[in-house]
Amino acid sequence: MSTKQILRCIPTGPIDVNCYVIGCTKTLEAVIIDPGGHGDRIMEMIDKLCLKPVAIINTHGHFDHIGGNAYLMTHYNPLRLYVHYDALKYLRNAREHADYWNMPFEDSPEPTDHLHGGEKIKAGLLDLQIIHTPGHSPGGISIYLPGHVFTGDALFAGSIGRTDLPGGDYDLLISSISKNLLILPGYTVVHPGHGPESTVADEIRSNPFLQ
Repeated sequence: MSTKQILRCIPTGPIDVNCYVIGCTKTLEAVIIDPGGHGDRIMEMIDKLCLKPVAIINTHGHFDHIGGNAYLMTHYNPLRLYVHYDALKYLRNAREHADYWNMPFEDSPEPTDHLHGGEKIKAGLLDLQIIHTPGHSPGGISIYLPGHVFTGDALFAGSIGRTDLPGGDYDLLISSISKNLLILPGYTVVHPGHGPESTVADEIRSNPFLQ
């Protein structure tokens, strides 16, 4: 890991979404990726690291990835909220999805910023590049920092995101992964929305969905 960044992962929410906190060691500014819930636990970790959150980035709008937005935006003010434009209706209708699965959920505030892919979000000296990776859900994104990629529910260790939910598209997901993620350096660590990490090289070599 670069000495210019602090990286932590904490499972959050009712189905253990990997929430990532990335901080700049120089300025201590940080971004929060996919706070699925348990905002108090995320906040405790951030405060122990003496970080100063400047933004939340949601990789997509499903309820399990956004359940901590409201808590954190209340406690860290101001805090920007970045969501891809195509994910807005899913974020806004997330309660219906959570109720269907009988899961606890706190509605998210409206995003402050809409993404389209290709943007860079700064946290101190760190530049996080937004990569549009739809297929699991419209508006799905991955977030690239040299040596690391945070893939949400697009790419997992040995698997891919499910495509049987509304807006899912298997062929589009495979295309997104192949064209936008597998081109990254092989040593790039894949940090998925659920489960253990991997590397781009390992997924090219052994992921059965990508052969």
